[in-house]
Amino acid sequence: MVGLLFFLVLILVVLILLSSCVRIVPQAQALVVERLGAYLGTWSVGVHFMVPLIDRVAKRVILKEQVVDFAPQPVITKDNVTMRIDTVVFFQITDPKLFAYGVENPIMAIENLTATTLRNIIGDLELDQTLTSRETINTRMRASLDVATDPWGIKINRVELKNIIPPAAIQDAMEKQMKAERERREAILRAEGEKKSTILVAEGKKESVILDAEADKQAAILHAEAEKEKRIREAEGEAEAILKVQQANADGIRYLKEAGADAAVLQLKSLEAFAAAADGKATKIIIPSDIQGIAGLVKSVQEVAKEDGGRE
Repeated sequence: MVGLLFFLVLILVVLILLSSCVRIVPQAQALVVERLGAYLGTWSVGVHFMVPLIDRVAKRVILKEQVVDFAPQPVITKDNVTMRIDTVVFFQITDPKLFAYGVENPIMAIENLTATTLRNIIGDLELDQTLTSRETINTRMRASLDVATDPWGIKINRVELKNIIPPAAIQDAMEKQMKAERERREAILRAEGEKKSTILVAEGKKESVILDAEADKQAAILHAEAEKEKRIREAEGEAEAILKVQQANADGIRYLKEAGADAAVLQLKSLEAFAAAADGKATKIIIPSDIQGIAGLVKSVQEVAKEDGGRE
């Protein structure tokens, strides 16, 4: 019975030893293995076997990119302004052996190296340059840290300034400066708007004056053309009236001749034509002597006719 129990215990110990000899390395990890305290090798992804009680896993290393957020560090600018800056570092382990044996505490080493590098860079910049040169600071810090961490098997992929916290007095002064700058820009924009408005109003008045003058000119031209047309039509009407009167007289004389009227009647018609031609506007009319005699005869006949009528 005791022998059976011992055999079972022995089998259990053997199984435990065998299970401890098998190592499965997952993706994005690596194992640093030592034999009798000395570096044996780096195991990557897969199944590996180790000698019990002789080999051991010295360090398990994560090969994925990692992010470390460091607390704000006090720094002093070139113009003696103390501010606090916190940084974020993105790094990746490229050599597990160097990472395991290069430095005792890699994260603490990176933090201290980041703080000293940041102080060196900010010490060469003034406050305004620090606030406006984040990209430059990030690039310089990444280059410096990458060179310094190479012996540790670490690659610095990126460094970002998370926050820049100036003193309260500087923040108040910056806020006042920004307020004054915004007010100045507002005043400039308002003045430019008023200037453009004045220019537009003046141009509108000028355009209105030009249009009014053009309209007056056009109206005068149209009025003159209308007056000219009126006079032409009046002259044409008068000429046509005179022409019709003369034509009517000529036709009357022609009819008298055709009817066999004597010379005296024709001379009387000529006298009437003279009177019609005068139209009451002429102050003097020259009448031939023979027509004057006929006129006196006509007047005598009219007077005799009036006396006979009175007697009756």
